[in-house]
Amino acid sequence: MTTTEEAPVLYGAAWSVYVRIARLALEEKHITYDLVEVDVFTETGVPPEHLNRHPFGRIPAFEHGNFHLYETGAIVRYIDDAFPGCKLQPIEPKARAKVNQIVGIMDAYAYRTLVWDIYVERVVSAREGRLANEQKIAAAIPRAAVCLSELTRLSDDRGFLIGDSVTLADLYAAPIFACFMQADESTLLMNGHKKLTDWWQRFAARGSMCRTGA
Repeated sequence: MTTTEEAPVLYGAAWSVYVRIARLALEEKHITYDLVEVDVFTETGVPPEHLNRHPFGRIPAFEHGNFHLYETGAIVRYIDDAFPGCKLQPIEPKARAKVNQIVGIMDAYAYRTLVWDIYVERVVSAREGRLANEQKIAAAIPRAAVCLSELTRLSDDRGFLIGDSVTLADLYAAPIFACFMQADESTLLMNGHKKLTDWWQRFAARGSMCRTGA
């Protein structure tokens, strides 16, 4: 029988933004867990045993005793509901809706724009000795500006993105910002977003962020 005392297992790569989101949820709730590294970008493709955990070949996948999950949103909400500790989802309906709205923005718009189109092209390409795709970066900048403007508009002034304690909104945004803020473009794009800058500086220093750095 599955109990909350059994240590959950997370399958994925430490460098992955979405694996880090799940790890942050576990860390913030002080849950002991195992991270099993899985490389889904090998020359031979996704390891067959991982396809049994995640038929779409993505990361992370999650196990808690005999209970299995994939999809980060499902994983972090299960972690929040199944384990004791701080609550990562507000009880009040409007606050919870705003958290879910920010999660949706990060998922649907910010991740691709801030991570793949800006961070990967500007930072990772240089690290790997490749030329950046300047057209892709230039096309991403207006979309990035909208993402940052909306995060600023929707967020509170109470220490976290929504409310006065950590929520899934912070956990989704922080790993994306950890990548994006390494790109030169972030300096100009963050200009005028002091509330968001202050949030990032505070959240980047949290123990959970330090413990989950790739």
